[in-house]
Amino acid sequence: MNILYGVPGEGMGHATRSKVIIAHLLAQGHEVSVVSSSRAYQLLARTFPGRVHEIRGFHLAYKDVVVSKARTAALTLRTAPESLLTNFRRYRNLPGAEQFDCVISDFESFSYLFARWKQLPVISIDNMQIISRARLDVAVPAEERGNFEVARGIVRAKLPRSHHYFVSTFFPLPVVRPATTLVPPIIRPEILAARPTTGSHVLVYQSATTQQGLVPLLQALPGQEFRVYGFNKEEHHGNVQLKAFSEQGFIEDLASARAVVTNGGFSLISEAVYLHKPICAVPIPAQFEQFLNAAQVQKLGYGRHFETLTPDNLKAFLYDLSGFETALSAYKQDGNQELFRQLDEALNAL
Repeated sequence: MNILYGVPGEGMGHATRSKVIIAHLLAQGHEVSVVSSSRAYQLLARTFPGRVHEIRGFHLAYKDVVVSKARTAALTLRTAPESLLTNFRRYRNLPGAEQFDCVISDFESFSYLFARWKQLPVISIDNMQIISRARLDVAVPAEERGNFEVARGIVRAKLPRSHHYFVSTFFPLPVVRPATTLVPPIIRPEILAARPTTGSHVLVYQSATTQQGLVPLLQALPGQEFRVYGFNKEEHHGNVQLKAFSEQGFIEDLASARAVVTNGGFSLISEAVYLHKPICAVPIPAQFEQFLNAAQVQKLGYGRHFETLTPDNLKAFLYDLSGFETALSAYKQDGNQELFRQLDEALNAL
């Protein structure tokens, strides 16, 4: 089968999980062409040379480290017409563009629009559709209702009327819309190969260094060792070690950590759950998907969900690690086999 695979450039989680699925599709004998942008394009182009084509993607606009919905909307409206024209020119020139059998999209819009233009079936594979296609079982506080409605509206409008939706999730929920299958999180091979141990350190990940004053906050717990990723520099501050980006180093520190402190990002939380690591989740404000992931971590007993990170909150989390470890010990997942099986069946049925 000749497949066009769309991967958004925002958020490296899309690229890392798409890399796993693309490798599986190639191993099954499919022909795969990939379109992406920004950092995701660079990662995928290195992994699959000659198969990945650069397009223009949508970008998030930030204000004071929080996603600005108004700025993002303005940026999208300003650049969308030119981006659409540029991308469709690129699609027409893709090798085998007239012979595509279907499109797989990881929450990527332009490949979906191309599929609609060519009347091709679309298979959606992402984690965001959980917001629209399942019944939530956590309370949404008043201050999150607006973020929830915005997120649900965006998700519903993103890939409507796709042939099938595969939704990766570590928290099973009742499905409320047709053509939807929940599957376990997509785990990269490096994590599947890791052998978890329980060391003396806590892994801390902060994307875009969103936690101001993080080092003094962690120093307030001098009896704990923290290894911090996200500042991309090597520094020692007593019990706090800042570490430059290293994929192998990060995986080793994750696999041997006592616990993980992170935002509400799906990819790292999923990897921590897979490795049975207790999680302290502090979601980035105004991102409902991160709120939902963090709320589920606490509901399932896998860790704690806090609006802000403080020394007292961190102490409370670390005090209860044994309970979180017990809850996590019941989590089971057979790598990526469930998704692969379901995806193969869906493709064979087209």
